This record gives sequence, C-alpha cells and structure tokens, in this order.
Amino acid sequence: MNIGPEKPTEHLFMLTVEKIGGTSMTALREVLDNIIFYERTGARLYNRVFVVSAFSGVTNLLLEDKKTGAPGVYHRLAAREDFHRSLAELLTRLKEINRQYIDLGLDVNAADIFIEQHVRAAQIYLENLANILASGYVSREGILLAAREILASIGETHAAFNLTNILQHRNVIVQRIDLGGFDDQRPLTIDQRIRDAFSGIDLSKCICIVTGYTKGTEGIMREFDRGYSEVTFSKIAEILKPQEAIIHKEYHLSTADPALVGAKNCKPVGFTNYDIADQLADVGMEAIHPKASKPLEINGIHLRIKNTFEPAHPGTLITRGYVSALKRVEVITGYDKLLMIDVYDPLMVGNVGSDLRIMQYFAQYRVSYTFKATSANSISIVIWESDFNQGLIDELEAAFEKVTLEKVAMVCLLGTNMDEPGLLAKSAQALAKNEINIISFGMALRKVNIQFLIAREHFKPAIIALNKAVG
Repeated sequence: MNIGPEKPTEHLFMLTVEKIGGTSMTALREVLDNIIFYERTGARLYNRVFVVSAFSGVTNLLLEDKKTGAPGVYHRLAAREDFHRSLAELLTRLKEINRQYIDLGLDVNAADIFIEQHVRAAQIYLENLANILASGYVSREGILLAAREILASIGETHAAFNLTNILQHRNVIVQRIDLGGFDDQRPLTIDQRIRDAFSGIDLSKCICIVTGYTKGTEGIMREFDRGYSEVTFSKIAEILKPQEAIIHKEYHLSTADPALVGAKNCKPVGFTNYDIADQLADVGMEAIHPKASKPLEINGIHLRIKNTFEPAHPGTLITRGYVSALKRVEVITGYDKLLMIDVYDPLMVGNVGSDLRIMQYFAQYRVSYTFKATSANSISIVIWESDFNQGLIDELEAAFEKVTLEKVAMVCLLGTNMDEPGLLAKSAQALAKNEINIISFGMALRKVNIQFLIAREHFKPAIIALNKAVG
C-alpha cells in the first residue's frame, strides 16, 4: 500500500523552491514552526527559496473577491469611481495584519512605515492611470491591466517584508527579493527579472523570501491573472533547477474532498504524476495551475504538495513518470457549477466539419471546454458556468437548428493506472444504487480520467457513493 512518498533527502545543500499560500501565510506562526524552522538549525536553514502569497483576503480587497466577485480597489478604478476610500481601507487592514504578528517579533512600526510608503506610491501611479483613462486617448484595456498589475503586487510585497523582518529579528540570514519591480523602470521580461534578482546570491548561505508577483513586460496577469504566484514559483524553479519544488497548503491533496466524504474516509494521495495534476486542474481542484506545472514537468523537477499544519507528513509527490504499481483510483473529485451546451442539427450526420465549425465559435469567444460527447446529429460540450457568453450561444443558434443549455455537475475518477475490468460498471452501479442518473459520461483512450455528468443536486451524494465503491 502507498502511504505517502519518502521524505526529501536530508542533505545540507539540497536546494528547494517552496511556495506558501495565502491561508498558510496568515498562520505565520505555523509557517515558522512547521516549515522554516522545522527540524532545521544553523546552516541547514539555508539553500531554500520561499515564494510567498499575500495574506489571506488581501488580494480580494485589492482586485475582487475570488468567490463572490465583490469589488476591490481595482473595480472602483475601472468603474471610474473614487477608489481612494477603498485604498485607505486596504491600508488600515494591512496595518491590522501587521499587529497580529507582534508576538512573532515583527517590528510593527517599520512594517507600517514600509506599507504606508508603498501604498502611497501606488496611489500616485493609480491616479495617473485614472487621469489617462478619463482622457479617452488610450486603450482602456491596457490601462486597466497596468492598474491590475500595480495593485496585485502590493499584497505579496507586504507579506514578503513582514516574513523577512521577523526572520531578521531571529538572527536568520535572509534576502528579501521583491520581484514587483515597483521602483525599477527597466523593461525586463519576467524571466529576465528573476535571473537578475538571483544573480550574485549565494543560496547556500541564506533564505530567500520572494514575492509571488513578478513584474514583466509581458504582464504576468495578462495570461494567468490570479494564478500569478504559482507562475512565479514555477519560473523560479525552472531557472534555479532545485532538486524539489514544494507547495505548502492548508490541506493535503487528498483522495477525495474531506469536507464532502469526511476526513476518516479519505487520505493523502501520496504519489501521482503531472498528467493527473492537469486532470485535477481541469475540474477546478488545482494542485498547481497547469501552465505553472509545465516548466516543472519538462525540466524533470519533482513537485511535493505538503500540509502546512502536518509538518511530519511527507505529503504527495508529483513526478513526470510515476505510474501506480497497483490498479487503483487515486482521486475522486469534480465540480458542480458546469453548463452543458448541446448543439443539434439533422444535417450533421455524414457532414465533415460540423465539430470544427462549433469549435471555431468557441475559439472566437475564448471559451474552453472540459467535456465533449457526440452522436450522429448532436455535439454536447461542457463549460464552466462562469465562462458563459450569450454571444456564443447566439452564434450557435444562428448556425444550427437547436441549441439546448443544461446546468450540470461532473464527478471524476482519476488515476495513473485505472485500466481495470469492471471499474466502469462498479461506478455506474454505485450511482444507480443511490438513484443518481448519469446524463453522460466520457473516458479517453489513456483511461486516466473517467467523467460522469449528473444533475447538480446529486453532486455530493455521487462523490460519497463513488468514494465508498471504488475509493
């Protein structure tokens, strides 16, 4: 039985690049005790690079709430409203966060002065952008993207300063690397900025605390938006070539969601590969952003997912070539806010190119899909409900006889070695026993992902039923 990967090699000079998520950063005492100082003293503290996210909730205030969409400073500016009050409220919140870490050794006065100066400088930039935007002479898209970049950088800069300051007061040799480039006017790409920042640093003799946001001429948020900290983490690893890259989260990468099936009915995955990590991302359960994982995968860098609050547990190791020795389902997961678009036309049968025509409309509206099934006269495509675009539907309705929309959920069985006779039948039977109807299902040749489309109200019961039957 696989109970979890071996611990990282205990070697004085093993270089690691590690990312600490926002929820973990907020539990800064545990970050210190369970990550930075855990079983390490003296020279063994060093040769580690920590990429830090903003403290929990800060990026929501800067941009927008990731779950509810509630506007932050960015949306006030974008709507041509007075954003100064929101920015002042943000600064107040950042100072409140500072006071939470007095007992950890943070110099609160220095931290307050630092973030005041940084926010004041950002305000000047934002006021200039707002004035240019109001003139109507320049591209609105370009100005707003610049504002989004400026605001995003504030959270990580704040978190990196605080952690660095605390470590310095504990007599740790630490380098703070602010990739936000706030006062750096050089037109550097993201890769160039990272290489420049690390040049001349002897990693074996210090800890590096690095901002999760990186300024670059290509704009890190243009393509990755809120996933930018994982992109920074990945690019640093690609450049530094560590033996291992580690992401510290507030939970394990588990065989099923503990909140749905109960903690006693699931366990850490232990081992898997990058293909399964991509499958997870495709249904919203990201171990790592798929575009951030590619540089690690291509360069053969192992990725370890660890639980910040269980430091002794080795977590889950994701590698390029891992395949389970046993035929088994590694993860049961899914998502309950999907939309199925069914395109029907009696002229499809025997007509080459119907699928291509549909996909061209999807490409035109930049809508990606996570599932597709076909019959003689219809093609069903499943997208994220958040990606719904009425323009796309109007185009499809104009080109084909009938377009039907249905809200659905998806549950998936994932694994590196699931090619087991009877697995599909056992899964379907488990759903049927719980009176869960299968709207559609899919499985590609490689058999690493079996997908079931079901009614949304059946999502949680389906996860529980499958976990009992095949988990």
